[in-house]
Amino acid sequence: MIICTKNMEYRLGTQCQFVQNQMMVNSEKERASLLCMKALANRGRLDTVSQQMASHPQYLESFLRTQHYILYMDGPLPLKYRHYIAIMAAARHHCRYLVSLHSAQFLRVGGDPLWLQGLEAVPPRLRHLDHINKVLAHQPWLTARSHIQALLKTGEHCLSMAELVQAVVLLAHCHSLCSFVFGSGSDSDSTPSPRVPHGTPPGYCLCDAANGNTAFSSAPAGPTEKTQRRRSLDSSCELASHREQMQKTQEEKERKGDRLHSQTLPQADVEDEEEMMCSADPSRFVTDPEFGYQEFARREEDHFQVFRVQDYSWEDHGFSLVNRLYSDIGHLLDERFRNVASLPFPHSPDLKRAIWNYIHCFYGIRYDDYDYGEVNRLLERGLKLYIKAVACYPDSSKTPLCPLSWTPVNASEKVHVNLLVMEARLQAELLYALRAITQYMIA
Repeated sequence: MIICTKNMEYRLGTQCQFVQNQMMVNSEKERASLLCMKALANRGRLDTVSQQMASHPQYLESFLRTQHYILYMDGPLPLKYRHYIAIMAAARHHCRYLVSLHSAQFLRVGGDPLWLQGLEAVPPRLRHLDHINKVLAHQPWLTARSHIQALLKTGEHCLSMAELVQAVVLLAHCHSLCSFVFGSGSDSDSTPSPRVPHGTPPGYCLCDAANGNTAFSSAPAGPTEKTQRRRSLDSSCELASHREQMQKTQEEKERKGDRLHSQTLPQADVEDEEEMMCSADPSRFVTDPEFGYQEFARREEDHFQVFRVQDYSWEDHGFSLVNRLYSDIGHLLDERFRNVASLPFPHSPDLKRAIWNYIHCFYGIRYDDYDYGEVNRLLERGLKLYIKAVACYPDSSKTPLCPLSWTPVNASEKVHVNLLVMEARLQAELLYALRAITQYMIA
């Protein structure tokens, strides 16, 4: 009897490859499930952004790590300042989802409710960030050395260099996140998913997030009293009633003691009430609302010249500067850029690079070694309009100047494009801000 070892090796090799691929798929699903479990344990519900990103768990992990570091870990800015800066950034694009989220977090870390009335109520150190917030959000090429100098030399209300760098990173992070929220439709319905005692939304399986199925099954019963109360609240309610409620709560706390109060008012209910009351109108945090994105000037006679990556790049200049002034953030941001670049894409890698460079074109950033004819060849018109709308006009409160006419092949592909938009925009804002800081330092 003759045994053909070659065929056996081939079949065994095929089976091993199949098992290996299956293990990789299962590992990715387990990673997504673990990340979702952490988010659920943290807030008692899976936030919309994490749901959308769960189809790309490797990227989601680096995103959550960076965001947590910026908002909660070591840094020169107090926690309440960080969340208020996030409110200011999200308000430039009228992103109610992020404004409400960070307003609630602002109060939880000890922020003064009076500050949520608007920029007039905040300390000058925060109010002075309004101009650079506006510029970075809409026309980052206007960022100049003079803006940095004004923030660092404003008398007793000046910022330190470390504080300014953290503020700039936070502004750019939230501006770009607004694009993702807008592109994914997360801001269209700001009502949060129901909170349950053990943190898992009813009818929701953690494995669904790994599979890209993020929809929650609705409860068969009618709306509860709490849901009716949530819907009846006006999203732009005045904070005077909120302050009055907090004063009454504090008085009751002093009378009955912390332990008794914590028993009568469960923490989950307090957090729900905070988020409902913090659905403030983003316009109260915005000055000069007419200031928005304009086409970058490309004519030679214009004052603003093209930003050439060969002269100032993230890899050669921005990374080292931001990492030196704000410890470890350069590594975290670089990990995000690398992860989004390495995500599996159903189309050619050339298409991904075309999308990235096309987004940077909106902000006047050019690559001398790239043939921009590839953009028109690889990107269909509907996709180009979609990218421009998400990158430049992420404001659901206004009629979009660029229609969202692109129809992706699947939900994961749309999330992938939104991630590219977010990261390319983040890097563009950082490049302009860090270049201005460099010019200030060497002047």
